[in-house]
Amino acid sequence: MPRYALKIEYDGGPFAGWQRQAQGQKSVQGAVEAALARLEPRAHTIAAAGRTDAGVHATGQVAHCDLERDWDPFRLTEALNFHLKPAPVAVVQVARVPDDFHARFSAVERRYTFRLVSRRAPVVHDRGLVWQVLNRLDLVAMQAGAAYLVGHHDFTTFRSSICQAKSPVKTIDEIRIEELPYHGGTEIRFHLRARSFLHNQVRSIVGTLERVGAGGWSPEEVRDALAARDRAACGPVCPPQGLYLTGVGYPTDPFAG
Repeated sequence: MPRYALKIEYDGGPFAGWQRQAQGQKSVQGAVEAALARLEPRAHTIAAAGRTDAGVHATGQVAHCDLERDWDPFRLTEALNFHLKPAPVAVVQVARVPDDFHARFSAVERRYTFRLVSRRAPVVHDRGLVWQVLNRLDLVAMQAGAAYLVGHHDFTTFRSSICQAKSPVKTIDEIRIEELPYHGGTEIRFHLRARSFLHNQVRSIVGTLERVGAGGWSPEEVRDALAARDRAACGPVCPPQGLYLTGVGYPTDPFAG
């Protein structure tokens, strides 16, 4: 059976997350599998690089599927997008991949971006797509706090209590924070890159760094929280609507060319 990699983007707001839900709640996986069933009528199970939580978005999620028919990638993209309507999910690109390609286990890097808007007026056009705070944040202080988290560490403090990972030890390769102009305020974007992340790790980190930017924490308190290896030492976990899975890296890019 030919195997295909799918690059997918979605608005996570209407969904209970990526993963198919036993209770029948809407999921992104369920929407894509239903579209595949319209093309080849049978049960389909697809695997993704990251199981994003409820409300989390994606611009570069990757999944793979096995099909009976030898589809032209462009035609498969068009057919899937037709059957995905009106769900806020789009297959941006399809590529034929080797049989041993696995969207999750072949991945060597995952990239996330978190969008935070700082302004007094309510956010209108980006509602549900950003986390809004009212006060301006100190970019330099947040960058200093983030520097303590880059590298190979025990991230117990920044790990959800229901995380199923075997170890809390992870390596964060990059945390880059930038400030951009935004109507009536500013937008802060947090870019994080690692081979893999713990459950709620990104949202725990961003929520903690927001406290630094607001002046409630010093940058050194981020270092101390990490060293505590205690979930209780973490700052607040920020809401999901500002988080985006923006890309997945593989030894060979399946979508290149």
